[in-house]
Parts: sequence; C-alpha cells; structure tokens
Amino acid sequence: METRPFGHTDMQVSVLGFGGSEIGYENASKETVQLLLNSALDAGLNVIDTAECYEGSEKLIGDTVAERRNDYHLFTKCGHPRGIGSEDWSPASLLDSIERSLRRLKTDRLDLIQLHSCSESILRKGDAIAALQTAREKGFVRYLGYSGDGQAARYAVECGAFDALQTSINIADQEPLELTLPLAREKQMGVIAKRPIANAAWKEQHKPIDSYHHAYWDRLSAAISGVLSTAE
Repeated sequence: METRPFGHTDMQVSVLGFGGSEIGYENASKETVQLLLNSALDAGLNVIDTAECYEGSEKLIGDTVAERRNDYHLFTKCGHPRGIGSEDWSPASLLDSIERSLRRLKTDRLDLIQLHSCSESILRKGDAIAALQTAREKGFVRYLGYSGDGQAARYAVECGAFDALQTSINIADQEPLELTLPLAREKQMGVIAKRPIANAAWKEQHKPIDSYHHAYWDRLSAAISGVLSTAE
C-alpha cells in the first residue's frame, strides 16, 4: 500500500484509510470488526478514523486492535457527546470527550483530534479550538483537525489553527475542489477525503430509506437526469 506525507506532520499515511462509522451504526460484532481491521492493517492501511458519536465504533476499535497501536495512526472526532443530533462545543465537554475516546480506544494518545462539523460561528468564537489546543498541551493528541464542509471548512483552513481538513469529496461533492482544497494544499495541511463513494447512495434502485443518504441520492438523480436530457 502506497504511503505519503500527511501535510506538514511527521506522519506517513496510506492512501486509503479505514472509516469507522459503519461498524458503529451497523452494530457490527467484535469478531467482524476484528477481521476487518486486522485484514486492513495486514494489507498496509495505517489510518483508522472514527468519532465519539459513531455509537460503539471507538470501543470496537479499542477492543480489537489496541495491541497493534504502533501499526496505525488513530484519528477521532469530538463535539457530539450524546450522538449525532447532539452538540456541545464547550471546552469542558470537548476535553471530557477526548479523555473518553482515549479510554474507549485503549490508548494514551491520538494522532489527530477533529472538531466534528461545528459551524463557522463556533470556530470564530475560539473556545472550541482552544480546547483542542489544551488537549495537545496535555499530551492527549498530536495534531488538530476540522471535519466538515462549506464555508465553515473554508474558515478552518484560513484560520491557521488546524493541521488537517477532512471534507466530503466525491462525484456528488465537487465544491471543495475550488473552495477549500487549493488553499489547504497551499498551507500544507493534511487532507482526508470523506464520503468518497457518496455514501453508496447509487447502489439502490429507489430512494434510500435512511435520510442520511437522501442528499446524495437527490444530487446523483439530478445529475443522471441532466445527462439523459442532454443525450436526447
């Protein structure tokens, strides 16, 4: 598996990484996760990315590959301590969340902690960023990141507080190609492409039941309709 520098950090990361959302949301068994993660690591992937709000994802990762901690870079996210739909950007909550993540993941350090899709106004206020900086000063984390899209992601790149940006890039998410990625590259930030297959919204013949996939289904449907109309 090819590796490359991750921005201006000292990490050499594999081109592909393991995203930990679905093992949590799908309530995967420990045996399944053990097979998935060990197979991924054996194949040369060396990044595992998860979040506090991916239900049992962090604990599953800690329970299955903590003994291989030196084989991978570990990324997680904070800001939704009670799951998707909840938000708490107060410094106390963010620091508590990071410490919980360390316990769940059975490690004493995170390679990257990311603010998980907070608004531009929260970023501009500065308290949430300061909490991540405190976590770094305490030795909990090595690098700081922002995970999100749109103008908030643009500000995260501009403000200079973050080492990395995780943003949606796929056939139905083209905005970052102009809005954030050129500047992130100029600033030598690490970049993580999330949702690279558009949540696989194209795999069904009908609109997905889960509303999480609806935005991509609608965009892809509109794009296909546009192509067909042009062809006619």
